[in-house]
Amino acid sequence: MAESTLEADYVIVGAGAVAMAFADTLLSDSDATMIVVDRRHKPGGHWNDAYPFVRLHGPSANYGVNSRQLGSGCIDQIGLNRGLYELATGPEICAYFDKLMHQRLLPSGRVTYLPLSEFGDDGFVTSRVSGARTCVHARGKTVDATFADTRVPATHPPSFAVARGVRCVPPNALVRLSEPCTGFVIIGAGKTAMDTAVWLLEQGADPDSITWIRPRDAWLLNRTNMQPSFDFFADTIGAFAVEMEAARDASSVDDLFARLEAAGLLRRIDLTVTPTMYRCAVVSDAELEQMRRITSVVRLGHVTAIEPERIVLEHGVVPTSPGHVHIHCSADGIPRKPPAPIFQGGRIVPQYVRRCSPTFSGALVAHLEATLADDSEKNALCTPVPIPDEPLDWLRIQLQDARSSFLWSKSPDLQKWLIGARLDTFSAMIARAVQQPTPANSAILGRYGQAIKPGVAQLSRLLAQAA
Repeated sequence: MAESTLEADYVIVGAGAVAMAFADTLLSDSDATMIVVDRRHKPGGHWNDAYPFVRLHGPSANYGVNSRQLGSGCIDQIGLNRGLYELATGPEICAYFDKLMHQRLLPSGRVTYLPLSEFGDDGFVTSRVSGARTCVHARGKTVDATFADTRVPATHPPSFAVARGVRCVPPNALVRLSEPCTGFVIIGAGKTAMDTAVWLLEQGADPDSITWIRPRDAWLLNRTNMQPSFDFFADTIGAFAVEMEAARDASSVDDLFARLEAAGLLRRIDLTVTPTMYRCAVVSDAELEQMRRITSVVRLGHVTAIEPERIVLEHGVVPTSPGHVHIHCSADGIPRKPPAPIFQGGRIVPQYVRRCSPTFSGALVAHLEATLADDSEKNALCTPVPIPDEPLDWLRIQLQDARSSFLWSKSPDLQKWLIGARLDTFSAMIARAVQQPTPANSAILGRYGQAIKPGVAQLSRLLAQAA
């Protein structure tokens, strides 16, 4: 089969959220050309495979790309997110990225898009439809946007054995149930499992018909404290001050988390169980109350097998039946990999550079690539934060966030970009509070300023003690 050749300044591998945020900012901040290669048929990454009732954890205004608003910017008036900024649905996010590709990136004439294509280490792209091979050459750099490739139940089957006759499905299949069942078994402890629990209850499922297998309980972030408008300054920026005050005053890691919970920054489903997991999952108080209605919770480790009449776990067995629907919510999400330098000569590996902020991170990496020449300088400004898994990662992320924010504050040009970036509502809120001071907002900024240095120092001590 004949082979063709394509050439551009950048070859971007992947068309998920981070890749799209990177391409969008590179388009704005440079005159570079790009080739975007992706194995899926549409941009948006794992959102194309997500369950139909999925929504963002945080406000739509904090997600997407810099050049285009996601959602209408409204505050929900009904439902479990009432009083807070809207959360985009999975289909809305997929449509958003598809429009971005076809209304902005491709019409620019500087972007070539190769969907349904596999990128090989040999520099060739193979079409999954025709088998045609194309040699793609980056005059500048290759961008590997697959480092944090998200794993979802629809594409990653369960790691446990499922016997013949057992109904075990991903959350996607729930919307296609055609008849009532004996009950539901949710398998998993992450945000997918939480979404599934809330959705079942919203559809009228009896909470007593639901068994929830949670190998670990998680610390959860309070959505009230990440609202993107100046009207929520006391909640959002005030949370930054409370975090550092809690860190400054904490005598131990346990005391730190107790202070954060007492202040309403962290939540947990079961107040009698100490969480051993933290993955940046975000909830509203109303969602939390819904999840607490499910009282049949199994904490016997991970599932190893589901048989027609019983579920075998690491530390015990629980009964089930052929009439139960078992919902696989145990895919790994974002795999925990050792962080690597983002700028590696001819290769860029975008990673999170701010806690729980994938698309902001992609945009910032692109901005630094477009405006700075030296990789060592760019890497100094873009030290990755870890993908969280355990509670101690809360401390690690806070420390890296503080170090990065300090370095960013020393660059007037970067500060100007951050304040104007759609994806960085926090910098804009702080800048407005400084320019238009009120006693209440100035007091919050003053508290944060007084707490940040001793708070960071104590976080370092607590982390060293725990390690």
